[in-house]
Amino acid sequence: MTTSHAAGADELPAKDKLDRGVLKVAGVVVLGAIMAILDTTVVNVALQQLTIEFRTSFDTIQWVATGYMLALATVIPVTGWASDRFGTKRLYLLAIVLFLVGSMVAGLAWNIESLIAFRVVQGLGGGMLMPAAMTILTKAAGPQRVGRVMAVLGVPMLLGPIAGPILGGWLVDSVSWRWIFYINVPIGAVALFAAWRVLPRDEPQPTHRFDFPGMLMLSPGLALLIYGVSDIPNAGGITATSVWLPMLAGIVLIAGFVARALRIANPLVELRLFRDRTFSIAAATMSLFAVAFFGAMLLLPTYFLLVRGESALAAGLLLAPQGLGAMVAMPFAGRLADRVGAGKVVLPGLLLIVGGLVIFSQVAADTPYWALLTSLFVLGLGMGCTMMPIMSAALQTLTKKDVAHASSALNIIQQTSGAVGAAVMSIILAGLLAGKFGVPTSQGQLAATAALHDPRTHDAAAVLAADSFASTFVWSLVLVGACVIPALFLPKKPPVPKEDGDETQAPPVLAH
Repeated sequence: MTTSHAAGADELPAKDKLDRGVLKVAGVVVLGAIMAILDTTVVNVALQQLTIEFRTSFDTIQWVATGYMLALATVIPVTGWASDRFGTKRLYLLAIVLFLVGSMVAGLAWNIESLIAFRVVQGLGGGMLMPAAMTILTKAAGPQRVGRVMAVLGVPMLLGPIAGPILGGWLVDSVSWRWIFYINVPIGAVALFAAWRVLPRDEPQPTHRFDFPGMLMLSPGLALLIYGVSDIPNAGGITATSVWLPMLAGIVLIAGFVARALRIANPLVELRLFRDRTFSIAAATMSLFAVAFFGAMLLLPTYFLLVRGESALAAGLLLAPQGLGAMVAMPFAGRLADRVGAGKVVLPGLLLIVGGLVIFSQVAADTPYWALLTSLFVLGLGMGCTMMPIMSAALQTLTKKDVAHASSALNIIQQTSGAVGAAVMSIILAGLLAGKFGVPTSQGQLAATAALHDPRTHDAAAVLAADSFASTFVWSLVLVGACVIPALFLPKKPPVPKEDGDETQAPPVLAH
């Protein structure tokens, strides 16, 4: 069916409405998005149980989260190219299949190494789900209705941080940790069938050659660098071969990627974007923020489980105020950033996060729950005022043709920085627990758990463990404080779009 360009004004409201076809597409996409978003939060409350199950240390078990985040970062730049090359529907179906396979084998994991490997497979599928979903929705709705369909997709994005820890806690307590992965299978099966039946077919389009050499340098380089850093406590220092060798190999690979990306057309990550001052400032703010915030978020459920002796479900429920805070702040922060400039929203958001972390940097074994829950709500408010406004600030001075590259680069920065934060904070906590309990780093958390479960040593162990968490949160607090420096230079005026003659609407890429 064709629509006349001379359509009258009375036809515009009908065009702007979300018709049944678009709503069906949105419903299918939301199913896939629920899986990807829940899985970024559902695992955190199970880490303490997984540490005991596999008798390992916290700095090792955090790779269950870190490996997933690195896999997400790896496939983000592939998605745009693959959508053109193979068609968005095929890519979306492949993403669901990969996520399903990863979920099934993760639930069957027999040791920590197999679980980490299978989480990487799951992350490869999860990383493609959200960008492909954005593209499908944008094509189905058209530019004039993108805002409405993004609001539909925003529901699981806002509810995920609340529902994920609660669902994960209930499954760990009432069923088995394996079901935090198996739960994706029925959801994924329905999503796969619905996507196959409902999503419109699209034909592959000619596109540029994908930068496979760049991917083979950047992804292993980041993984080797983070692996080397994470092995420092176990190896006893940076001079150990298991530390400096992977770190050096990672640095060489990353340096090779940078040198190559600056010389070729269509690199995996468009580094020339960093010539734009606003983009560079926003990227620096995002990087520091992700290291501090995502690292701290990995530790919060473990504090409730280990120090306070809460069940996994109770820990998930106790984390709900953080998600509620983000849900309250995010819609207002986005609109406000468009009106007054991102800088005027991000700075207060960072100060809220600092205020929330101050409580946790002083946390004890008997800190009142009302203080912890209030702090979590304030942290959520701060997160809602920072992440998306930082993304918006980074894009506001770029031309339309650069927006897709910039969105991809920012998501990679967010995921890799979050992975670094998870590794670093886990290393600090593992080292502090080992020092307090007088055992090797690999045994710190297990020793703390044993001492806390013994009535004779419980009270003294709770004080020592809480002190370890408080000292670790101090590092998060310092890093969030450091975010304020680049954030001071974020735009403090409403965005003025640049015109470059390219009228193609690039689909937005949302962080997850």
